[in-house]
Amino acid sequence: MTTNNSSYPLISIITLNYNQPEVTCEFLNSCKQLTYPNYEIIVCDMASYKDPRSVIEPSLSNYAKLYVSDKNLGFAGGNNWGMQFAQGDYILLLNNDTEVSPNLLEKLLIPFETDLATGIVCPLIKYFEFPNRIQYAGFSKMNTLTGRTRTIGYGEEDSGQYNRIIPTFGGHGAAMMVKKNVISEVGRLPEAFFLYYEEWDWSTRILRAGFKIYLQGETTVYHKESMTVGKRSLQKEYYLTRNRILYMRRNYGGYRFAAFSVFFLFFTFPKSIFKYLSSGNMDFLKAFLRGVIDNFTMSTRSTI
Repeated sequence: MTTNNSSYPLISIITLNYNQPEVTCEFLNSCKQLTYPNYEIIVCDMASYKDPRSVIEPSLSNYAKLYVSDKNLGFAGGNNWGMQFAQGDYILLLNNDTEVSPNLLEKLLIPFETDLATGIVCPLIKYFEFPNRIQYAGFSKMNTLTGRTRTIGYGEEDSGQYNRIIPTFGGHGAAMMVKKNVISEVGRLPEAFFLYYEEWDWSTRILRAGFKIYLQGETTVYHKESMTVGKRSLQKEYYLTRNRILYMRRNYGGYRFAAFSVFFLFFTFPKSIFKYLSSGNMDFLKAFLRGVIDNFTMSTRSTI
C-alpha cells in the first residue's frame, strides 16, 4: 500500500516472473499481509512463454504493477529493468518464489536508520517447506583461493541464534534491500553474470565503496528454493562455473587471481572432469566446460 505520510519512506519491492505466474500470485498474496504502510510492488515478467497477465493481474492490488519485457534479461538485468519504474527511497529485491513475514519491511529499515553507512540489509532466509530450517544467516568472507564462500547458518535449526542485527560480507539475491542513493553511487547489478554470483559482485563493490552489509535476523523470508532452474540443472552448472571465474577476474587481480587460477586448474577442473566422466553425466560435463571456455570471450570492464 502507499501513503503520503512522509515519516514512512517509500519502499519499492521488485520481483521477477518467468513462467511461474501461479508462484508469483502466491508471492503477491503473501505480501498483502505486510504491515508497513508505504510500499509498492513491481512485478517484472521476463518474456514468459505465455502472457502472464490473465493469471497475475487478478492478484495485483492498487499498489502493485506488472511490467512485461519482450526479452529475458536474467536476474541482474531483470531487476535493473525494474528499477527504472521504482519510486522508492529503498529498493527491495525479492524472489517471486518467496513468502514474507508481516513485519519484514519495518524491520529491514532499522539498520539503515541506526547506521548511515548501511548499504544492504537482508532478512533471515528459511526454507518454505521446512520453516524452521535456515538457508541464509549471512555469508562468510569470500575465499579468494577457491572463489567460494560459506553460507552462515545453512541447514541449521532456527533456535533464535541469529535473531539480531549482524554485519556480514554478502547479500543474498533472494531477499536484499538496498538504499537508492547507494545504487546511484555504486551502480546497478552487474548484468554480465545473467544468473548467479551477481549479488556477490554487487556486494563486493558496495563494501569497497565504504558501505556495510547487515543480516537483520529479527525478520524472515521463506524461500521455495530453486523452483526456477531446479536444484540441479545444466543451466545452473553452466552459470555457476562461468560466473565463479568471472567474479574472480573482475574483483581480484595479481597474486590472488593467480592463486585462484592454479587452484582451479589443478584441483577444481580435474575433479569436475572425473566426477562427470565417472558418473556418465556428459551433458553436465559439457555445461561445465562451456562455462570455463566462455570466460575467454567475456569482458570484465563493465560495472553493470
